Amino acid sequence: MKFPFFTSFILLAIVVNICMRRVTRKEEAREEDFWERESRSNFVRKKSLENLDYVHIPVDLLPFGTAGDNEVLKKAEEELLLLKDEKIVNLTGITNTDLKLEYGTANITPLSQYDQNYTALVRSLQAWGKELYDRGRYEDSANVLEFAVKTRTDITATYRILLDLYRTKLGLNEDEIKRKTDALIPIARNLNSLSKNTILNMLE
Repeated sequence: MKFPFFTSFILLAIVVNICMRRVTRKEEAREEDFWERESRSNFVRKKSLENLDYVHIPVDLLPFGTAGDNEVLKKAEEELLLLKDEKIVNLTGITNTDLKLEYGTANITPLSQYDQNYTALVRSLQAWGKELYDRGRYEDSANVLEFAVKTRTDITATYRILLDLYRTKLGLNEDEIKRKTDALIPIARNLNSLSKNTILNMLE
């Protein structure tokens, strides 16, 4: 009885060894590809950034100037107003190597700043929308969070609050709820983010 067990153990060890070698070769190939692309990216000439998909904050369409004495609302409004004249681009999920290959090494600093501005934007919009929701200002909350979604935010809580607004807070009928929810799905499907599947599962 020992021999079949020993033979099975040997076979298992061989299979595991083969699998580990395959994984190692794939990792080495990915690493080699990365360094090859990184090397090429360092020699790409600077290109125009005029055609980037810049985000513009619609100050006249969002509930600015309505914070009263609420410190959370004040802070969110102030942060967003500081960003309104800055260049903002959603570069979520795009590596620095990809950016350098596309736009040139010399542009990596401004591109990084544009992306940081975007991160600050969607975080402030989420904080603003949630506080408006908590204060019972449901239509204002929906306007703020819908704008965040239009910028392709990947903050899961933004979609979760919007769904609750549609389903329970805005007095929508079933057709309106479905229409508004369905409008979020194509945006979620095109997210370049780890939270994409979580958001899609929530919506679908």
